[in-house]
Amino acid sequence: MSPLIGSINNSWWEIQVIAKQSLEEQIFWRLQNFGCQGMASQKKDGQIQISSYLPVEKGSVLDLAALSLWLKQDAIAVNYEAPVTQWTVINDEDWSSSWKQHWSPQEIGDMLAIYPAWIEAPADLGDRQILRLDPGSAFGTGAHATTQLCLEALEMRLWGVKPEDNIVVADVGCGSGILSIGALLIGASQTYAIDNDILAIKATNHNRQLNGIAAEKIWVAEGSIQDLIAHMPEPAHGFTCNILADIIVDMVPYFDKLVGENGWGILSGILIEQVPKVADALDAHKWVIATFWKRQEWACLTIRRSEY
Repeated sequence: MSPLIGSINNSWWEIQVIAKQSLEEQIFWRLQNFGCQGMASQKKDGQIQISSYLPVEKGSVLDLAALSLWLKQDAIAVNYEAPVTQWTVINDEDWSSSWKQHWSPQEIGDMLAIYPAWIEAPADLGDRQILRLDPGSAFGTGAHATTQLCLEALEMRLWGVKPEDNIVVADVGCGSGILSIGALLIGASQTYAIDNDILAIKATNHNRQLNGIAAEKIWVAEGSIQDLIAHMPEPAHGFTCNILADIIVDMVPYFDKLVGENGWGILSGILIEQVPKVADALDAHKWVIATFWKRQEWACLTIRRSEY
């Protein structure tokens, strides 16, 4: 671990966390709340190494030690082994490229190909839509199982949709904007997105521009699910919510105001062992699980209103 060297201009903390793969989303959330920027992950033998970056003037050694303790407490709370956290100081010219070097293009489902903004896409991708992405500090590169599951579920829900259908999708906790953009590329006509992190709002607007999507197609703002409901002129046809399970449970009472009578939802960010807790909250508010998908330790639920 490196000491803080005064207040170094144009220098960054590179923070590396090694943990069980199941903790990936929880660690991303904790690092985002701490103020980190440009996060990426590598997986090997059931372990994950997450690299993230923080301007040195925004954190001292004591702050980083506190972060390490929080990460340990988060893991212990869900009965996982505590992660190992390390940090060092790197120069400004190194940080922005460090996290990008292990992120590669990938095909998701049958309709999308995710390409980092700095990699040229080939011309022979067939019918796949290219989704350009430069997420910055916001969660959602398409590399995480929960994001992939959400995009595949969106493809299932929006398959065969035509422009004249005017399908509207809400995106709760938009992160990089990948789900809003994916919905539009697959066939939705309009998306409304919300996040409580201003960096996510900036990332979503940046990625919208990267993909040549008109500003009016993605309304995005900082706020809560209640703010999103208040702004939408009418309920959406469906929504996505790729957040942590406990936050989803807290939001369930608002879902019926987010979509119309025949509306649907896509929920992820849920560990498989957390599904019963989410299912109980859904049942209490007259939602049923239509499909249950899983990948690695993660679950994705598509939901609809109960008929009873």
